[in-house]
Amino acid sequence: GCLGALDGTYINVRVPSKDRGRYRNRKGQVSVNVLGVCDRNMNFAYMLCGWEGSAADNRVLRDAITRENSLRVPN
Repeated sequence: GCLGALDGTYINVRVPSKDRGRYRNRKGQVSVNVLGVCDRNMNFAYMLCGWEGSAADNRVLRDAITRENSLRVPN
């Protein structure tokens, strides 16, 4: 099997001022980190939203492959 493409992106959000530090990404914007996976036909096969912008991509990916309803990576 083949995934196609996998990438993360930032979506700017508004959060209470007390939470802004956790949501500030490496570019300095307040955002959530979103992981998207497309199949080889460029249809979305998996989305994971909601991680704070400060979360590293590898942390988001690790969560995606270990949670219930997880991202299934072909062998």
